[in-house]
Amino acid sequence: MTHNLEKATFAGGCFWCMVKPFDEQPGIESALSGYTGGNKENPTYKEVCSETTGHYEAVQITYDPNVFPYERLVELFWQQIDPTDAGGQFYDRGGSYQTAIFYHTDEQKQIAQVSKETLQNSGRFNRPIVTPILPAKPFYPAEEYHQDYYKKNPAHYNRYRIGSGRQTFIEQNWGSHND
Repeated sequence: MTHNLEKATFAGGCFWCMVKPFDEQPGIESALSGYTGGNKENPTYKEVCSETTGHYEAVQITYDPNVFPYERLVELFWQQIDPTDAGGQFYDRGGSYQTAIFYHTDEQKQIAQVSKETLQNSGRFNRPIVTPILPAKPFYPAEEYHQDYYKKNPAHYNRYRIGSGRQTFIEQNWGSHND
């Protein structure tokens, strides 16, 4: 029943590492790598990496909220990132690798704000949660070779996930059940 589908958009550093955790959940129709939050229409990967467009690398998820509600998407998002790092994620530095939750509705905004506050108050991290909650802007899908990167290039994806420091951070802060 595709009429119930909604969109969620998250920036969590390298978008290659943000697709797989969502893609494998029930009720997820698609998880696209792309760019959002900036001021250039249809940017290229090279332009976004040049830090001149204002865009974040992001993932846009089309999902059925009756199967996998937004609250669970936000919870899964937190478990993929270092929400205390304002300068990027792991080895990837710069504005295009910063984290953000881009809300599409007032309800998503409220859920994200409550979730962020709950995480901040949990004591899990000893530094402030700096991930901003921002209104959604146009989303531009990344080039085809970036889509489903974990499926197309599993060996490189796994090396990158480990080598960047993301995998170790997740295991140390969230447990080893996340991938």
